[in-house]
Amino acid sequence: MQHALDLAWRGWGRVHPNPLVGAVVLDGGEAVGEGWHAEYGAQHAEPIALAAAGARARGATLVVTLEPCAHQGQQPPCVDAILRAGIRRVVAALPDPNPVAAGGAARLREAGIPVELGPGRDAAEAQNAAFLHGLSNPERPFVALKLATSLDGRIADLEGRSRWISGSEARGYVHWLRAGFDAIGVGGRTARADDPSLTVRGAVTPRVPPGRVIFDAAADLPGSLGLVRSASEVPTFVVASRQAPAARLTALERAGVRVLAAPSLSEGLAALRAAGISSLLVEGGGRLAGTLIGNGLCDRFYWIQSPVWLGDRGVPAMAELPSEPIARAERWRTVERRALGQDTLLVLDRR
Repeated sequence: MQHALDLAWRGWGRVHPNPLVGAVVLDGGEAVGEGWHAEYGAQHAEPIALAAAGARARGATLVVTLEPCAHQGQQPPCVDAILRAGIRRVVAALPDPNPVAAGGAARLREAGIPVELGPGRDAAEAQNAAFLHGLSNPERPFVALKLATSLDGRIADLEGRSRWISGSEARGYVHWLRAGFDAIGVGGRTARADDPSLTVRGAVTPRVPPGRVIFDAAADLPGSLGLVRSASEVPTFVVASRQAPAARLTALERAGVRVLAAPSLSEGLAALRAAGISSLLVEGGGRLAGTLIGNGLCDRFYWIQSPVWLGDRGVPAMAELPSEPIARAERWRTVERRALGQDTLLVLDRR
């Protein structure tokens, strides 16, 4: 199952809005075929793995990260391929929560094939967190926060400079990460200070390049910013207050920016979801990060910690985060820990 999960990651940035899926065919404990969903609209993981196994699929076990689908979509039902191949047993990490595609386990059991659901479920849920969020909470996007900080929790030095806190391996990881999201977001202060491009420039070329979102209540973004000047080339949204000066909103719209005026951050996120943004990676700044977490609007936190100290005059990673007694403080669940060169990645999900 772990190998199937590893295979599934190969579809990152290419299969959205479909889930990531990997599959392995086992014959006598030996892996004789493997596959993954590599491209939206293309073959699913199960028939690819079965084709690779060939005749050895008969009487074998199929291990897959998601319950095989039972419906005709852009591809035929995976259940049909499993029955034709003569698979003896199916083990799936995650029941399919999509009512359109679900029902594969029941069909297989009706045909006399035992199906076990659940091994590796936690890892499969974490892998497809954005997909699952879209089914259970369609009112707003899946929101992930990514921050690169010093050891003392700073995102910039005393002069506001943040390039580069993290090393090249971590920056490469961030570009890979961006490829799997519908949009990349920053706060207005970060946009004005850094004028980031918020594009993907890594090993994965996303099937649909992510858009850009700037959260700026006052809509105070000068037309000289690259983010504004390139708005006609990259879909760019500004989430602003309804009290923002009308002249600023008009200037942004004339530059090709789509302005979403909302009375609150939560309603701004709802407007983004209505505009087709189902997953959002926020990369700062500190005030936006603290507001998202403090208001329960952040689902995942990617924390890159770098071995550098920036001191009390550095810019804090979180601002305006409410304080709670330790007994009532919200505890998040650790999903992943690993090294990125000299930096450390910690991925956490809200419980």
